[in-house]
Amino acid sequence: MGASSRARTVVLVEGESDRLALAAAARRLGVDLGASSVEVLSMRGITNLRAHLLAHAAGPDRTRILGLYDTNEVGQVVRALAAVGMLRTVPVDPAALESLGFYGCVGDLEDEVIRAAGSAEVERSLAASGDLAKFRTFQSQPAQRERTIEAQLHRFAGTASGRKAGFAVDIILRIPAERMPGPLVRLIADAVGEPS
Repeated sequence: MGASSRARTVVLVEGESDRLALAAAARRLGVDLGASSVEVLSMRGITNLRAHLLAHAAGPDRTRILGLYDTNEVGQVVRALAAVGMLRTVPVDPAALESLGFYGCVGDLEDEVIRAAGSAEVERSLAASGDLAKFRTFQSQPAQRERTIEAQLHRFAGTASGRKAGFAVDIILRIPAERMPGPLVRLIADAVGEPS
């Protein structure tokens, strides 16, 4: 089915940093979401999922709805899907949610990206963006000294206004496509109708 006759797809993500990261992952994988009639929308919080599901499901344009969520929010996702009639059996496992088009990030998207890239690559990304010295200062803080480097990197991503929005994007654009986080790869493939 060509793009003109294909139903429009909306991908719901929790926040703006997730939207930017998913768009970067698609570019890195050579996928043009716009050409496939895919729109990625920030819900401004997982608690808005039910409202977005209702708004997009009610439209006359056969909108297909997919989503990306943090696994610690699975209860919120299940309740929202059940409330709008997209889910009949509760509780469900991650595979069941993926069959409905909802993909979970273990921890959150930044955790997935840090694991996929590895801490050395994340530090190279910080060096390229001019943030490595700030990260070293952050690491020396008493509250950070006992944490793993991955936990430090994750916490550092959210410590300054605007940093989180670029953090995952910068890393995604550096890692090879074959190391892209699985939930992102599967969601993008699902959104454009390709096998992952």
